[in-house]
Amino acid sequence: MRALLIALPLLLANAEDPTIPPTLKAMLEAAMDSGSESDVAVIVKYARSAAPESADLVAKLATDWRMERLAKTQRKLREADFFDLVKGRAELAAYLTSGNTENTGFSTNIEIRREALAWRHKLRLQADYQESLGVVTRERYLAAYEPNWKFDDRAYLYGAAQYESDRFSGFTDRVSISSGAGYSAIKNKDVKLDLELGPAYRLTRFIDSENENNLAARGSVDFNWKLSRGITVTQNASAYVQDANSTVSSKSALQARLIGPLSAQFSYTMQYESRPPIGREMTDTTSRAALVIDF
Repeated sequence: MRALLIALPLLLANAEDPTIPPTLKAMLEAAMDSGSESDVAVIVKYARSAAPESADLVAKLATDWRMERLAKTQRKLREADFFDLVKGRAELAAYLTSGNTENTGFSTNIEIRREALAWRHKLRLQADYQESLGVVTRERYLAAYEPNWKFDDRAYLYGAAQYESDRFSGFTDRVSISSGAGYSAIKNKDVKLDLELGPAYRLTRFIDSENENNLAARGSVDFNWKLSRGITVTQNASAYVQDANSTVSSKSALQARLIGPLSAQFSYTMQYESRPPIGREMTDTTSRAALVIDF
């Protein structure tokens, strides 16, 4: 009898434990199996109105699932070799015409990214060259490197160093150095949005041999939206604002996967210089089709 009295509170507590309705549980398990954070969040929100007696248990299972995923990701990053975390892509576009007109041109853009537990490194190399009837009409080269230190799941500090050469924009060399804060405003499987803002220093060597040193403000937007398994939309933009020549550059692209690591890309780029050389327009735009190789 005494043993029964001791066990009775435990039996009553077990009887009052909430259970998850089978349909709701199946939906939650399916969302977890898909690996979609947004789908799991929707199920948790739905449970609070559809099955309030099970809402806390559903929320706990979702939290445990997130913590397990985070621990697994962190363990993978800690144990990975240096090159295991390196990803990149190369955009290649070229043309050659003959006959009534003789034109040649090429465009390449290489991006390399390494995402580790606390650090992210981004390297970009770009070259544009165009020749018409033996006369060079476009020649632009760019190299940029950006390290990020992630002190939070979304917030980070960045450094940025960029070199440009574009004599058709009036300068032979332009070096920009910046540091500041960044924030991942949207961060899920399908959509990513990074925002950055900070001070910058720019050194420009113009074609007429004059040098210009300026302090500036730098801001950037990096947007990536995976519309479907094979279609991705990207928007990358940056701006250097200063008392002298300010610069705004932007690239909008639509990428469609063809086969394996090979994709087709249609892009529209814009380069704005607030004080271009005499005889040059303030804005240059380029529409381009290119092949993209992921590696």
